[in-house]
Amino acid sequence: MDAHLRDQLTASFRDYLDAADDARHSAPDAKATPDLFTLLAEVSALKNEVKLESRQVKTALDEFRGLFELLRDKQAQLDEEQAQRRSAERTREQQAQKDLLLELLEVRDRLEAGQLQARRFKPGLLGRRKAKPFVASMAEGMVMNLRRLDESLTRRGVSHLPVVGRPFDPHTMHATGVVADPEIPVGQVVEELRKGFLHGDTLLRPAEVVVNRAPAKSRHEKPRLNT
Repeated sequence: MDAHLRDQLTASFRDYLDAADDARHSAPDAKATPDLFTLLAEVSALKNEVKLESRQVKTALDEFRGLFELLRDKQAQLDEEQAQRRSAERTREQQAQKDLLLELLEVRDRLEAGQLQARRFKPGLLGRRKAKPFVASMAEGMVMNLRRLDESLTRRGVSHLPVVGRPFDPHTMHATGVVADPEIPVGQVVEELRKGFLHGDTLLRPAEVVVNRAPAKSRHEKPRLNT
């Protein structure tokens, strides 16, 4: 190897070593320990960031909680309104059914009254031969219609309220007359002037009755003295 080539190689190797040394001194030490001030600053910044995120999360949770409570209250309000509507609809249906049944009972009263009048009808001597068969046929038709109406009412849960011979009940009866019969207990119903009816277990129409009362004392009756 000639001297000139050797000098070039030596110079190149020296330049390489100088460059490596400069790079080693200029590069930061990865394992260098930061100073305490820098560490405290980083910890404080981290704490502030965590607080901020926690505050944002709490705010979001509060908003969601408020929204859930609002939805719950709205749902409860809707449920209550729906229950009120159903109750009002049931009340209207029950009232409409009651009105219809009362109208049917009015028709029944007329049929029963017509049947009684037909039975009590007594034609004169001149028209007895023609009138009697006609009245009997009319009474028979009324009986059939009355029976059909009673069957229809029974299917709808309507039943007759028995009152004659029973104690007077102001909740199911109206006293439209009184008698004074010493042979009958006081307060007992002796006659039914207008039938009362039940719809299931509910009073549909009160009965109009005559009730027995205690006999009135005579003005001239002297009180008995105990001896």
